[in-house]
Order: sequence, then structure tokens, then C-alpha cells
Amino acid sequence: MWNATEFRRIVSGERNDPFAMLLRAGFGAASLPYGIAVQWRNRAFDTSHRQIHRVDVPVISVGNLTVGGTGKTPMVEWLAKWFRERDVRVCLISRGYGAEAGARNDEALELEQKLPDVPHLQNPDRVAAARTAVEEFETELLLLDDGFQHRRIHRDLDIVLLDALEPFGYDSLLPRGLLREPVSSLARADVVALSRADAVDERWRAEIREVAMRHAPNAIWIELTHQPHQFLDSQGNIATIDSLCGRPIAAFCGIGNPAGFRHTLEACGLEVVAFRDFPDHHSYTEADITSLAELACNAKSLVCTHKDLVKILVSEVAAIPLWAVQIGLSIEEGQEPLEKKLKALLAAGETR
Repeated sequence: MWNATEFRRIVSGERNDPFAMLLRAGFGAASLPYGIAVQWRNRAFDTSHRQIHRVDVPVISVGNLTVGGTGKTPMVEWLAKWFRERDVRVCLISRGYGAEAGARNDEALELEQKLPDVPHLQNPDRVAAARTAVEEFETELLLLDDGFQHRRIHRDLDIVLLDALEPFGYDSLLPRGLLREPVSSLARADVVALSRADAVDERWRAEIREVAMRHAPNAIWIELTHQPHQFLDSQGNIATIDSLCGRPIAAFCGIGNPAGFRHTLEACGLEVVAFRDFPDHHSYTEADITSLAELACNAKSLVCTHKDLVKILVSEVAAIPLWAVQIGLSIEEGQEPLEKKLKALLAAGETR
């Protein structure tokens, strides 16, 4: 089975061997019925042939256009903290991708550690979860994690993230590209957020913005950076970023955008001598841990994402320290108009 990196090499055209070209042709054919299905589904919601359910509190959706990580979880965390600082009772709603039956997925475990006072309901039926949150937890505001394509719930604010490293999914729908729906769907967005904005230059950011605003001319544009601020191990010990700089590290992740994670590590001066990516939401086995020991044989430390650490829960592998990098989100542009929108939601919620 291909990992996320190999799939991206194929659909991006980086791999140019005959087999890869044949696969791209097949993927292109398969993307046609997928596109028709997406168009039909969106039209059904747009024309009210499929019901959109309303709840009695404001709803904010954080989502994206593409498969893979765009930084949704840090954005959800930032929003939850913003509202909690104002004593608003918030509840997170997500589908629970990658969770085993009866268990919580890695993103829920990660957010549970970071937001201990914010309940998180995982249910494929998000309408039912939303009603539970309002009726049983007396929730005053709902945050939908990865909610852009899940249109059964009415939302008062749609935030769509674009990854600066690959904002438009190689301009093709799945499986030929990474787009879950056409770029024109940005017309539904109230806020378009460029994540990892510091990974590209000003000219490229301007080009991305021009394309996005062409489809969503009334949306607020914000730019985000994701900066590592410390390391954390499974015992709660903390290390500074500088403490690992200049020393060889091995890194791994089981997320949707491994290239983005590696870029984050290298951008803060870490020397990555070995790297491995697992499938998104990967459940680690003993065999995986053994392979990580081999990966880290020439390194002084082993580094992963917080999302991976909550599933492994060991502080070292073969006597090599295992650290998770903790990422802090910073809004570099557009914070004032975003907060104005959020305050308006609070005011509207008080009148419901």
C-alpha cells in the first residue's frame, strides 16, 4: 500500500516512470464519476433537496478542500481557547475518522489533552452529536472539526484552510489529485485561511490569495503560521526547541501531510537524518516500534507529532528519547476582522 508521500509523488507528476503515468491516467478516469457525485450532492443541498439541520446555538465549521493535513486541529484549538477565555461553553463535534469501534481517534485524544475543559463528541451522525451537545451539555457554541464537506448541519461561519505548500490539490479531484471538491466550492467559505504561510514567499502567497478570492470575493482572508514552541514526552516532561538543535534526529508521523511536518522541523533548525511517514490515523504496533528503533539508530532523539504520541505513550524507543513537537498557531494577517466575526456570532447567539 502506498503511503501519503508516494501517492503525492505520483499525482503531482514527480514520478515520471511508465507505471506512474499509467496510474495517473487511471486516476484521471476515476475522478470523473467522483466529480459528478460531488456536484450532485452539493446541488442537492444548494437547492434544498437535501435537508440542512439547524441547532439553537452558533456553529463554526473548520475544514478544507483537500485530503491531508492543512492545520485544522491547531485552528480548532485556537478557536476553542478564544471562546473559553470569554466563558463561552464550547463543544467540539467530529466524525471520528480512523477510530476503532468504541474508541476515540488520535485527534480527539490530542485535543483532550490540550483542551481538558472542552467536551468532544465523535459521531458519524454529526446532527445527532450536535443535538446531544446542546441538550445534555448546555453548549453555547459548536465547533465542527473537518466540517466543510458535511453540510447536513447549518453553520454560521465556514472557515476553510489552504496549505501554502499545496493549496489546490494539484488542480484535480480525487484520486487524480488531492481535491475533495472543486476549488469553486470556496464560494461557500466565510473565512479562507492560508496555513503555513511562512513556508512560501510573498509572491506565491499573493497568487494563492488571488485564486481564492476569485471564488470567494466576500470571504475574510487570514494567514497562519505554525511554529514549534517546545517538545513534550509521554510523561509530561518538556524540552526546548534549542535543546535538540544541532543534534541529529529521526522523525516520523502518521498524518495527512508528512511533507508539512518535515518542513516544520527543518524550518526551526533541526537536523533530520531519517524520516518515515505512516498512513494518516495509523495505529502503531510492536513491529512499528521495532522499525522506529532501526530508523533512529543514527539519531540522538526520535521526534513525532503530538497526534502520534498520544497513541504510542512511551518516553523512549530502544533507549532513544521520544519527543512530540508542540505547535503554536499564530495569525499573521487578518486577526482583527476574524475576531470581529467571532464577536458578532456571540452577540447573535445571545438573541436566539
